[in-house]
Amino acid sequence: MEFPEVKTVISKTGRAEVATDPMSVDFSDLYIGLKPKSEWKTTKDKTVLIEKMSEALEQKVPSAIISFSQPIELRVAELISGVRSDVAIKIYGDDLDVLKDKADEIVKVVQTVSGAEDVKAEATSGLPQLQIKPDRAAIARYGLNVEDVNDLVESVVAGKEAGQVYEGEQRFNLVVRLNEESGATVDSIRNLVLTASNGSRVPLSQVAEIKLAEGAAQITREDTRRRIGVELNVRGRDIGSFVAEAQAKIEKDIQLPPGYYLKWGGTFENLQRASARLLIVVPIALFLIFILLYTTFSSIKQAFLIYTGIPFAIVGGVVALALRGMPFSISAGVGFIALFGVAVLNGVVMVSFINHLREEGKTVLEAVREGAETRLRPVLMTALVASLGFIPMAIATSAGAEVQRPLATVVIGGLITSTLLTLLILPTLYAWIEKDVEGEFTEE
Repeated sequence: MEFPEVKTVISKTGRAEVATDPMSVDFSDLYIGLKPKSEWKTTKDKTVLIEKMSEALEQKVPSAIISFSQPIELRVAELISGVRSDVAIKIYGDDLDVLKDKADEIVKVVQTVSGAEDVKAEATSGLPQLQIKPDRAAIARYGLNVEDVNDLVESVVAGKEAGQVYEGEQRFNLVVRLNEESGATVDSIRNLVLTASNGSRVPLSQVAEIKLAEGAAQITREDTRRRIGVELNVRGRDIGSFVAEAQAKIEKDIQLPPGYYLKWGGTFENLQRASARLLIVVPIALFLIFILLYTTFSSIKQAFLIYTGIPFAIVGGVVALALRGMPFSISAGVGFIALFGVAVLNGVVMVSFINHLREEGKTVLEAVREGAETRLRPVLMTALVASLGFIPMAIATSAGAEVQRPLATVVIGGLITSTLLTLLILPTLYAWIEKDVEGEFTEE
């Protein structure tokens, strides 16, 4: 609340009564409501504001591990792979202590990678437990049984079934439980009394080791294996290059015992799935474009001729992303698919008009020259309409801009190079591959 940009803060700790949002007791969600950006004073950049909040929290709450996210983004990430951050490194194995040690090692390695923020390992220990371990030798000396100790402890914690009560046709278990004072403290439990077979009274502390210890806070399983997760957010760089660098460092510095292995999840997992789909969708789109071009012109040469607009469009899109310092993303990939359509459309406009001029009896050079001059305006109009329409998306800074900017940047940059190709290089290539055939165009 010390930040002037903060309007409200609401905290939620632990698990809800309805287990639709399972959380450990050491988790707290703080929902921070911000004022409109026009009223921000510390900074106008949300990423910078998050960094300043993180620094302030580290100073005032040094024992806490803070991770920033959006409410919906957090839930989506949790649904994808069961974690609440951009990237999750899941370690699978059998021994909880080994898993915890390896997770701590990975935390130290990942923190050295540029862009890693809010790095933390899941808390698997730290839950206070009262452990009562029977001493079998002492139990035998007093003429008692281990079951006597277990019955006494059960009567303190949960109650011991002592019989049944009938009410008509209904039957209920009769449970006996010691009063609350008997199990209120460790000392009161130590002073509980057992009765030996000879009638002597034996304190529980004489036949069992009773102590407070630190036990497992949670045991998480996935694919029938125990696992612990290391979660982190990525700021200032793309997730793909970050994960590649982190994987290389972990492979070099971390040695996992036999039977233990890693998996990467979180938003990165969604990126992998989307990239795999693009590897299928893009070739299919390119193939369908070629089929439509061939059916339109009935010529493989002219279909390939128009197809040359696609590589030039790709070059422009890649250069535009590089100039703006943007990595390749899924939205950029969708932008390339849209770019292919516009680039091919300009080629179709040019080649179809040149073919029309040749059908009127003009030579190839005459048709190419006149077609390039006449189609200049339509080709420029097609490219400008698409480019100008994407400019607001390319410079957007509001919500959703991180998706809009790469898509618009690709389309605008690609249209610049593909338009130059269509106007200058495409007519030249047409003249090279198409030759005048003697007697091809004759008047009836």
